[in-house]
Amino acid sequence: MAGFGLPNFGQLTEAFRKAQQIQQDAQKLQDELDAMELEGSSADGRASVWLSGNQQPLRVRVSPELAAAGSEATETAVLEALQNAYEMSTTTMRERMEALTGGLDLNLPGLGG
Repeated sequence: MAGFGLPNFGQLTEAFRKAQQIQQDAQKLQDELDAMELEGSSADGRASVWLSGNQQPLRVRVSPELAAAGSEATETAVLEALQNAYEMSTTTMRERMEALTGGLDLNLPGLGG
């Protein structure tokens, strides 16, 4: 059987153990991302948007001064704040996922890795 280039049982066991650990760590990460509140603000600070680390909208704040400036100014500022929060959220998610999978090596002999 060894002539077929299949990994040995120990390598497979280790790969499954790593995969199981990553699955457990991924669930912890999901919980952490869900609990995060990332605030994005407009450049002038008159609008803020909060997203979770999983990009779920949580709340919006618009200052009375901005609201009084009219709908166009309000829409622009809220969009700017949302874009800022979204960028923070995606960056945070990507960094945490890279940290989670950074040490993963699934290049097992015989499995095309």
